[in-house]
Amino acid sequence: MNDPMDYPGIKSWVEEWGGGVDYLDYVKGHGDLGVMVAFSRIFWPRFVEVEGCVLWDRAYEESNFKSWRESLSGNIRKIEATLNQLRVWQIVDSDDVEEDWRAQEFFAACVAKTWSAALSAEFPHRSFDVRVIGSEDGPIVTFSSRAT
Repeated sequence: MNDPMDYPGIKSWVEEWGGGVDYLDYVKGHGDLGVMVAFSRIFWPRFVEVEGCVLWDRAYEESNFKSWRESLSGNIRKIEATLNQLRVWQIVDSDDVEEDWRAQEFFAACVAKTWSAALSAEFPHRSFDVRVIGSEDGPIVTFSSRAT
């Protein structure tokens, strides 16, 4: 999938309307401003820098960070990759069908692209590896600093 109009739920909704509408109209009909604002923070997150690690602000909690720092022997890349994870299945319900798997992968790829841009904008002198990892539960978006 590389177009929201390919998703069966959106496609059937558009067909019910007889065409003339698209994914933006779908959002207008199914979402609200709160959902849009929340999604904006998913697509353009805030980051914190802690002891050389760049972390998604939502992923940072001091005691958890210290525990992982100790467990991973202070390896910045491993700490970042462990903590900076967005598991798509944890934010949206979906069925165990091919269309939903493709939609999750599409969403994860879009998040990875925007995270990459956000990281570049906030840390222009650092380089990051932003990627989508497959798991049995669905895609995971993660990032870590690149080795220099």
